[in-house]
Amino acid sequence: MSRQIDDFGASVRHFREQRGWSQELLAERADLNRSYLGEVERGDAMPSLATAAKLASALDLPLSGLLAHCEQRPA
Repeated sequence: MSRQIDDFGASVRHFREQRGWSQELLAERADLNRSYLGEVERGDAMPSLATAAKLASALDLPLSGLLAHCEQRPA
């Protein structure tokens, strides 16, 4: 499970940085706490499906696209 958590967080960070956004901006757009977003990006926390959907929506992505990116990351 640890790798899955790391992959999800890395994918969120990838899309956030691709947009040039700060953690504060993404957290605000997703209606999340910035420190919690940092935990997700570091792989210290695994968000619920509802929170993952909020993050995907804030990043203007379908949830399936965010999850697919996680699966495509090299091992």
